[in-house]
Amino acid sequence: MLEYCATSPDHVFNADSGEELIEAYRSWLPVSDATPVITLREGATPLIPSQALASRIGRGVRVFLKYDGLNPTGSFKDRGMTMAISKAKEAGSEAVICASTGNTSAAAAAYARRGGMRAFVLIPDGYVAQGKLAQALLYGAQVIAIQGNFDRALAIVQDVANQYPVTLVNSVNPYRLQGQKTAAFEVVDALGEAPDWLCIPVGNAGNITAYWMGFQEYRQAGLSNQLPRMLGFQAAGSAPLVLGHTVEQPDTIATAIRIGNPVNRDNALRVEAESGGGFMAVTDAEIIDAYKLLGSEEGVFCEPASAASVAGLLKRRAEVPAGATVVCVLTGNGLKDPATAIENNDAPFHTGLEADTAKVAEVMGF
Repeated sequence: MLEYCATSPDHVFNADSGEELIEAYRSWLPVSDATPVITLREGATPLIPSQALASRIGRGVRVFLKYDGLNPTGSFKDRGMTMAISKAKEAGSEAVICASTGNTSAAAAAYARRGGMRAFVLIPDGYVAQGKLAQALLYGAQVIAIQGNFDRALAIVQDVANQYPVTLVNSVNPYRLQGQKTAAFEVVDALGEAPDWLCIPVGNAGNITAYWMGFQEYRQAGLSNQLPRMLGFQAAGSAPLVLGHTVEQPDTIATAIRIGNPVNRDNALRVEAESGGGFMAVTDAEIIDAYKLLGSEEGVFCEPASAASVAGLLKRRAEVPAGATVVCVLTGNGLKDPATAIENNDAPFHTGLEADTAKVAEVMGF
């Protein structure tokens, strides 16, 4: 049982203050004076207004992008990992393990090394974007690529953690969700109220569970007057919550949500029921269109899986109530997967041009 005392914060978290995420929301988290805080100064990520999306929906709707790709290792996983690693360190653990489609491995490796611990990572061979794999390797994790998908990797690391002295830091670890719920706190702190809709990509379904936890806790403490409708979006080739059954061979360009058997399935279904929300599938083409829109019209570079939230909002735009406030969660940075950006853009790219001022000006249209 996680025990902590939630009280109203007397300030809005600002990373420029030099404060860590755990310290900023300490009274809301299961930590004590005995908890060694392992931090890379995560959190306090921006909530960016999106005129491009608001104008497509119309009817006075406001749209914001919660850009968690600006966390230290480039994804929302850092929020959960500062908690998971800090608590593992407190318990005397010397090593951690996780299964990953990429972002978890990067965060686990970085925070483990920050805390002086060993990190072991299981990934599905050939199915992790290079940017994420590069991070895990550079942070010093021992990476083990298996012939199987993420779900098989997760089953193995759970077995290992049950049998050997190593701490599992996937989202089945309750401290992960405790850290991740702080994103909901930040949204309410920034807006002064919970949004009407929260659109979020869904893979293993830990983040939608954590956001709902955070919104509920703030509402119960009187720091917001409403709860949002939680809308989760999965890639069409990897949509077990939409289909209602496990997807044995999940397939999507959005590698971060290429998960066929989400470990937080029951929690996610509870969130759907309690919030009056729902799950919907978006195609890879819709994800890429949203991904390109964010980059070309908003200057926001997120990884493909992040754009599922925006693709989903656009797909359901007719249902958004007039005057509503909508937050789309962008879970990871676009630099996680540079290959997808290079292969999917509409920008002119001139190569082999003569090194001549007149030639360059001519190409520029002058």
